[in-house]
Amino acid sequence: MGWDGAILTDSGGFQVFSLDHLVKVTDAGATFRSHLDGSEQHFTPESVMAIQRQLGSDIAMAFDQPISWPATTAITKAAMERTHQWAARCLESEPAPGQLRFGIVQGGFDEALRRESAEVMSRLPFDGFGVGGLSLGEPKNITYRLLSLQTAILPRERARYLMGVGTPADLVEAIARGIDMFDCVLPTRIARNGSILTRGGRINLRNRRFIDDAGPLDEGCDCYACARFSRAYLRHLFMAGEILGHRLASIHNLRILVRLVGEIRDAIGRGKLATVMATLRDQWALAPLP
Repeated sequence: MGWDGAILTDSGGFQVFSLDHLVKVTDAGATFRSHLDGSEQHFTPESVMAIQRQLGSDIAMAFDQPISWPATTAITKAAMERTHQWAARCLESEPAPGQLRFGIVQGGFDEALRRESAEVMSRLPFDGFGVGGLSLGEPKNITYRLLSLQTAILPRERARYLMGVGTPADLVEAIARGIDMFDCVLPTRIARNGSILTRGGRINLRNRRFIDDAGPLDEGCDCYACARFSRAYLRHLFMAGEILGHRLASIHNLRILVRLVGEIRDAIGRGKLATVMATLRDQWALAPLP
């Protein structure tokens, strides 16, 4: 890939979940039809760990079974217990040299099961833990409550990773609850549609009000796009269908999130997290959506 930085590979659990109409899940693993050519594919804890070992990623995720909102207690419990069984099997596979392995806690939207999953997984010798199965349609207050339940149980000395979550507000709230890592397609996905992250909320560059706006995408941002181009120019790129607009918007949105996390990291180092969090909640969590 020509990338000399850290690489995290996922096990495919969420991807299998997203193909729910094409997949059959048993304790042995998941069998599904490819949406590309219709070929039958079979994932097991052993096979997905072998693939990640061959890729040589720095962090490999255990195979899991997330469920969507809402779900019955019976379905949730069965998926959670299967995830625990698969996690133990993943640990039996040999990792690549220097490769870390993270387990994934589940439990759906049931508080008792979320606690149970965190307790069970905490006893397994993973190098870190992903919190999976959140932000799948449930209200945000439920997301944050369940997240707090599990981070209170998961070992503090091992990394906690909130999977698939990444709005500025989510980052602020999740870090306040003990999360260390994130991944999310949001900054680049919304950039492709001309949606820009700013400290005043998202803006849509396709709106007419930006036709003559000579200002940067966000005042005070030090990214390549803000240093060199105006909102009006990027709007022109989007309206003309120029791919450069997508790239510049992606650079900006990613830089905004990197700076936000850096600001929080600095506050933690200075022992000022509570003070900074109050300000960030005003700037991001209550920011209007487009």
